[in-house]
Amino acid sequence: MNKTELIEKIAAGAGLSKVDAKKALDATVEAIKAALAAGDKVQLVGFGTFAVADRPAREGINPATKQKITIPAKKVAKFKAGAELADAVK
Repeated sequence: MNKTELIEKIAAGAGLSKVDAKKALDATVEAIKAALAAGDKVQLVGFGTFAVADRPAREGINPATKQKITIPAKKVAKFKAGAELADAVK
């Protein structure tokens, strides 16, 4: 399912126009991104939890040159599915 199809499902399920459903989806995604950028985690009961995790620096190998390189540390977004979501996809 792509974003357009998701917007159509939201509009049909909530009785909204597609324009309003797109605004709602965009606002939700932006709110989640802003919370993660601020270092917060977002918990949606029954759906899951979005959080930021630190990935430490590590050694790697450049596959083209076989030379050892250092991969820098960075922050990554993580998602852990909630119980209801996990049960729904079984």
